[in-house]
Amino acid sequence: MERVGLGHQPLRGSHRPRARGLRLPRMGRWALDVAFVWKAVLTLGLVLLYYCFSIGITFYNKWLTKSFHFPLFMTMLHLAVIFLFSALSRALVQCSSHRARVVLSWTDYLRRVAPTALATALDVGLSNWSFLYITVSLYTMTKSSAVLFILIFSLIFKLEELRAALVLVVLLIAGGLFMFTYKSTQFNVEGFALVLGASFIGGIRWTLTQMLLQKAELGLQNPIDTMFHLQPLMFLGLFPLFAIFEGLHLSTSEKIFRFQDTGLLLRVLGSLFLGGILAFGLGFSEFLLVSRTSSLTLSIAGIFKEVCTLLLAAHLLGDQISLLNWLGFALCLSGISLHVALKALHSRGDAGPKPSKGLGSPPAQELLLRSGQPEEDDNEEEEAYFVAQGQQ
Repeated sequence: MERVGLGHQPLRGSHRPRARGLRLPRMGRWALDVAFVWKAVLTLGLVLLYYCFSIGITFYNKWLTKSFHFPLFMTMLHLAVIFLFSALSRALVQCSSHRARVVLSWTDYLRRVAPTALATALDVGLSNWSFLYITVSLYTMTKSSAVLFILIFSLIFKLEELRAALVLVVLLIAGGLFMFTYKSTQFNVEGFALVLGASFIGGIRWTLTQMLLQKAELGLQNPIDTMFHLQPLMFLGLFPLFAIFEGLHLSTSEKIFRFQDTGLLLRVLGSLFLGGILAFGLGFSEFLLVSRTSSLTLSIAGIFKEVCTLLLAAHLLGDQISLLNWLGFALCLSGISLHVALKALHSRGDAGPKPSKGLGSPPAQELLLRSGQPEEDDNEEEEAYFVAQGQQ
């Protein structure tokens, strides 16, 4: 038998276990390389999927509003499609898992969900309405300022602590927005006011959403359940605006109610239905990206998405962007990037070490089975995720 003493050389025959010991690190490194490549490919694929839906729905809204001048009706139809898809997803998951999905009582539904639904409806409705007047580039830049309002309302609701770094973030984003809109050749006051109002309400929206999802007793941590409960109240919240500004004009429009060409009607309804699919796909792709990677990945991807959107708008739609506008955009992105970095450092410092998911973690589809029992360690991740949504 081989003996190895303290301060002694191994006896004869010790070369065999040493040779076997050399093989394990090689195989371990190979397995780590495969895991890293697979993780990188999966992350890239999910980011591209998110880009397709996010950038796609932006250009889709601009394209459709050029010929269909009823953005509020378009938004309401999108909400109906999202509700149908979320209800179908809930039914499929419930049939496959034999677990009942959460259904809120009317008291909780109206008292706790209604404010979030109303803010979300106004955010989405005003954003789509602004496409009648402004370019994609101005919309993208102004919508990015939602992070500014999220910070303000987070301070008001004491979800954030006032720090010098946050003041710097606010100044960078506000300064960048001013430089981007200053002497812009394609500036429209009405459209800018609509999208800036949407960004302001978006700050309220995502703050309320964060507070809503942190109430574990409601069981709305799953995004499918959240969309299912929000859409009906969003539809009702947007209906008065639609009735006042579009109801009469739509009722006399030959594209919908007084149609004479069935083919034109089907094309219009098909185009509207496509937007609902894109909207549902955007929410689901965000969920997949966060569940398989992290909210930090979504935030970073959102920053590069803004750059891609502006480049595509300038190349495909001919948006005119001056050097001063680009500098303002870069300044705004630097503020958003600083905010993302601060959130990442804050989350890492507070959360402490967490067990790694690794390759053996359950797939993202398994997270759909969750019906309202979140882990305490997920609070910081959820907070970073919903702050990141201000970029959308």
